[in-house]
Amino acid sequence: MRVGIAGVGGIGSNVAVNLVRSGIKKFTLVDFDRVEASNLNRQFYFADQVGGFKVDMLRENLLRICPGLKITTIADRLTDSNLMSCFSDCSVIVEGFDKAEEKKMLLEEFAGDRRLVVSASGIAGSSVQSISIRNYGNFSIVGDFVSDCNKEKLYSHKVLAVAAFMTEKILAECGCYE
Repeated sequence: MRVGIAGVGGIGSNVAVNLVRSGIKKFTLVDFDRVEASNLNRQFYFADQVGGFKVDMLRENLLRICPGLKITTIADRLTDSNLMSCFSDCSVIVEGFDKAEEKKMLLEEFAGDRRLVVSASGIAGSSVQSISIRNYGNFSIVGDFVSDCNKEKLYSHKVLAVAAFMTEKILAECGCYE
């Protein structure tokens, strides 16, 4: 099983860590962004990695956990013209975008596809009480479905909680539990 991660910020980097620590060994990481100091409170990066491409820094961090991983990195912005080709060999896709229009693009592109797509909606604020999973065909969306990152602060514990729910969904759907 190869897992594709579209956006390796708070959600994408933490789902990746969870999956590696659960035994998943093949990944395609796609993101155009670089690590910023403001990311360090909730993303799986370190102060000495500020300025580096997120995909390269995450690859480095994941390989420190499990040196035998097979990781493809693509430091580029995902668009409707390259989305399918970037994830052509992935059986699961994790949506970790910040912007609603990017989320929409990914969900529309993979609607009805054979692959599982796990997305996040509502990760801002501090309350974890209402995090749930909604399933729509080959999609599962995790979050509180209300909080907005443009209106509320992002807290590590909530981002990690959503990432944990997403990880559980992937492992359960892919038969990774024995």
